[in-house]
Amino acid sequence: MSFNSLSDLRKNRGNFDSLMKAVESIANPSNEKRGDDDRFWKPTVDKAGNGQAVLRFLPAPAGEELPWVRIWDHGFQGPTGKWYIENSLTTLNKPDPVAELNSELWNSGIEANKDIARKQKRRLSYISNVLVVRDPANPENEGKVFLYKYGKKIFDKIKDVMQPTFEDEQPVNPFDLWEGANFKLRIRQVEGYRNYDKSEFDGPSPLSNDDAELERTWNNTHSLAAFLDPANFKSYDELKAKLNAVLTGGSRVATAEKVSPLDAEDELFVETKMKSAPAARKVEDDTPPWNEDSDDDTMSYFSSLADD
Repeated sequence: MSFNSLSDLRKNRGNFDSLMKAVESIANPSNEKRGDDDRFWKPTVDKAGNGQAVLRFLPAPAGEELPWVRIWDHGFQGPTGKWYIENSLTTLNKPDPVAELNSELWNSGIEANKDIARKQKRRLSYISNVLVVRDPANPENEGKVFLYKYGKKIFDKIKDVMQPTFEDEQPVNPFDLWEGANFKLRIRQVEGYRNYDKSEFDGPSPLSNDDAELERTWNNTHSLAAFLDPANFKSYDELKAKLNAVLTGGSRVATAEKVSPLDAEDELFVETKMKSAPAARKVEDDTPPWNEDSDDDTMSYFSSLADD
């Protein structure tokens, strides 16, 4: 359900059945590239890799149904040294050449091919509008509305407050202006990766008691549906040509039957090796915008492909 006025939003604030259904569809399923887009807020971390901020997730923009969009993409380096960093057409429920290749590799039954598929797997991210309540590293951001791109781990925290585990916990719609909750983002560096386990929601509270301020905030939200515009995705043929160039340097993609264990080792994309060898990133394509909080239920994804 979409809303076009603050009064409609207020009247329906206690009813977030549609959000619950959307969460359930994600939990039980039957690239956009940010670049230098200043609409996006990104957390700042110190030299130790730690950072913190307080955010308030905002309702769906006027005329839109959900306060988030879900984007799948691929980001990996091929044996040619070139990068494949593209939105996946599976976001739009369309055939995607990397998904098809990964399915072929996975279904080959060869473990080395499965390893390649794992390294070329889809990455999942979400985009929502947020109000930056507190940003110690960049206080000029405070009180402003931004887009925020985040991964499955943070979305799981959203889902947990909407669908609490225990009976004595009340469901909270964290996107609600009146009965939502601030999100305390806490980032740590754990074994070389960003960790969000310490992040949590505060108790429910109004974002403001001033309707004029609430309306200004909501009116400043950015369209989320726009990220699902097919114009933001390359065509199947364009993606296949890019994939061919990344994997072979030419117009042919190696099939599962043509990938030997030695070839497979050459094609493995290992993030830890990338991190320890910065020079390897100086290739034709830009370094990918890794979102280390992204996840995608890899095994269930490939198992479903195997069943197709």
